[in-house]
Amino acid sequence: MPQFRKKERITSLKEIEHLFERGRSSSIQAMPLRAIYQLRSAEQEKTPVIKVLISVAKKRLRHAVDRNRAKRQIREAYRLQHQPLSDALHRRAKQMCIAFVWINETPASTEEVFISIKKILDSIEKKV
Repeated sequence: MPQFRKKERITSLKEIEHLFERGRSSSIQAMPLRAIYQLRSAEQEKTPVIKVLISVAKKRLRHAVDRNRAKRQIREAYRLQHQPLSDALHRRAKQMCIAFVWINETPASTEEVFISIKKILDSIEKKV
């Protein structure tokens, strides 16, 4: 069963700044999300192949309940669909950092989020 563990999350401020630097990252948009990603060569065998950051701004979704639900939807959609991209990166000895940023002004259904994540991960996999 696919899992999304703590070590697969971007927690370091240095990694976040490196991911959002101009010119070093690429982005893909599929409503209600935008994904900013960066491909790196594999540093160590023990580190995860993909590290993820999930961001839902208070400016976009005012209510904490909506923000928490959106983050939960993104985590679940990613958890269930990231395996093909992870396998492709593992075969090429690469690592990737991905930031999922909520850009919609209203909450979305779980199906919309699943479709959006699927589109994003498929297009990243094609580019890799």
